[in-house]
Amino acid sequence: MSEENLYVRLGGADGIASIVDDIWLNHTSNPKIQQRYAASDGENVKRLVREFFGAGIGGPETYTGQDMLTAHTGMNISDTEFVAVCDDVLSALAKNNVGDAERNEVLCILYSMKAEIVGV
Repeated sequence: MSEENLYVRLGGADGIASIVDDIWLNHTSNPKIQQRYAASDGENVKRLVREFFGAGIGGPETYTGQDMLTAHTGMNISDTEFVAVCDDVLSALAKNNVGDAERNEVLCILYSMKAEIVGV
């Protein structure tokens, strides 16, 4: 029997939606990064994150947004901001009772994209 993919282990579309809602709340209340989201369309950002996350971890979603490098070029995101985002994601995962193994997998995914996000 094969192990379920990360998408299934995070609760599928409903689980991802709950996690993304909590990530958004964390980001928009985090003084280190909240200004990055002040002028954003929250529903659109959450939709794109659900698509990106779901598609990237084995779900049926199709991501309709820009690649990470294009989306973040010119933003000059700092290492401190990147860590704040990661902390917010980990906090949302913990709030949604996601296990340590899954949280570690998500953290590895986030760090695999760091070069396309920080300082570009």
